[in-house]
Amino acid sequence: MEIGLIMFPTGEAIAPAKLAFEAEERGFESLWFPEHSHIPVSRETPWGGREGAPPLPPEYWRSLDQFIALTDAAAATERIRIGTGICLVAQRDPIWTAKQVASLDHVSGGRMMFGIGYGWNREEMANHGVPYDRRRDILREKVLAMQQIWSHDEAEFHGEYVDFDPIWSWPKPTTRPWPPVILGGGAGPKTMRHIVEFCDGWMPIAGRGGAADFKSKVAELQDLCEEECRDVAELEIGIFGPRPDLEVLEGYAHLGVARAVLMLPPAPEAEILPLLDEWMTLGPKLP
Repeated sequence: MEIGLIMFPTGEAIAPAKLAFEAEERGFESLWFPEHSHIPVSRETPWGGREGAPPLPPEYWRSLDQFIALTDAAAATERIRIGTGICLVAQRDPIWTAKQVASLDHVSGGRMMFGIGYGWNREEMANHGVPYDRRRDILREKVLAMQQIWSHDEAEFHGEYVDFDPIWSWPKPTTRPWPPVILGGGAGPKTMRHIVEFCDGWMPIAGRGGAADFKSKVAELQDLCEEECRDVAELEIGIFGPRPDLEVLEGYAHLGVARAVLMLPPAPEAEILPLLDEWMTLGPKLP
């Protein structure tokens, strides 16, 4: 099992380049940054869309631009992989986002991983003109359109939400045919079908349903792959935000999880480096 890190990059936290450098020096496999374009002041949607959730932490509206932070991290490192954790694709222009992903993969030497998610904040989506109940279908079309751009010299796409005649768009990603597309999200029926149809991996948030539920969802994903004639070995399974505990991580490893991404607080360097020193000891002990 590989160990990665995720943190909201904010103006008050350790700088992306510094975090990436220190993480690479300690042998962490990957670094991920989330995104929110903004948080509406008047908001009824609870944190994560879960009833009874605590108040939303300020890093959700203080986070730096995801792709700029990842570029800063890539420029300071040579080996550590970098990822969007996750990119709110439904709220984005797919042609611009395809260029951003390809450019970041290019300048990083093929280290980019494209983590994607449907999103949960109704009001944020509404400000982008995205109907909440259509976000999954919109994400699907936008990802399929981006995959056309990444893999064709003259790309075109014609769908309900994305429609363009042949275009030229470079650079193409260094990783061919494209950087791994990894869907983060709960394991509902549509999510599972999207993973099998157009993704290269699945990385849900830990703690929602427990290990037994996670095991059953992995089995469900395997069955769906067989049904759709997709080789399940092509899909990499990860987990976002598990406790940095050896026993917990071993449990996920035995369920076939290839990557655990540990959540860092958006804190200054003095608080972050001791955590990196502590957590770097976990990886060598895992299968």
